[in-house]
Amino acid sequence: MAAVGKVTAPRISPIRLDELRDDPAPDFQRGERYDGVRLTRAVADRAELSGADFIECEFNGVSFNEAQLRGATFRDCILNEPYAPVFTAARTSWREVEISNPRWGSAEMYEGAWHSVKIDGGKLDFLNLRGSKLTDVVITGCIINELDLGACTATRMVLKDCTIGTLDVAGAKLKDVDLRGSDFRMINGLAGLSGVVIDDYQLSLLAPLLAGHLGIRVI
Repeated sequence: MAAVGKVTAPRISPIRLDELRDDPAPDFQRGERYDGVRLTRAVADRAELSGADFIECEFNGVSFNEAQLRGATFRDCILNEPYAPVFTAARTSWREVEISNPRWGSAEMYEGAWHSVKIDGGKLDFLNLRGSKLTDVVITGCIINELDLGACTATRMVLKDCTIGTLDVAGAKLKDVDLRGSDFRMINGLAGLSGVVIDDYQLSLLAPLLAGHLGIRVI
């Protein structure tokens, strides 16, 4: 129990967006800066937004299906019910961002940088964070069929009340990553679990996998 007491919780900064400007028909462009705007039910499907900067923006029900967001930056942003069967956002930067009830199919967000990010609710078929740097991240009440944290570096991260089909942590470097209260069907890369915190029930579910990983036979 002493070790559990030493877990450092994520440091999530509250986001306040004041005096936003409504933009009913945004002109999405590659590399542009969008500052202090509120977008409601906007459609950015297949838009070329590589390298774009979104600063102090609010997104309400915005569709990013097959938009190209590679290298984009989201800072001090709130995303409510974002939608994308295919979300292409590799090497993006997310700093002080709140995401509520995302509906993403395949979310390709590998090699990104997350700092003070909160995701609440929603459903994702595949969340690819492979090779990302994750600091101060909280994900709660989310259904994720496959979560890829392979080769990522995560510090002060919480997955709470989540249902996750497959969790991949192969080659990950984890510190103060709290998985208590979430359900997992399968975990790949058991050696990558070093640095996580689990509860007794999760340990009982992991026992057969750990035995197989260590070559232990239970007769």
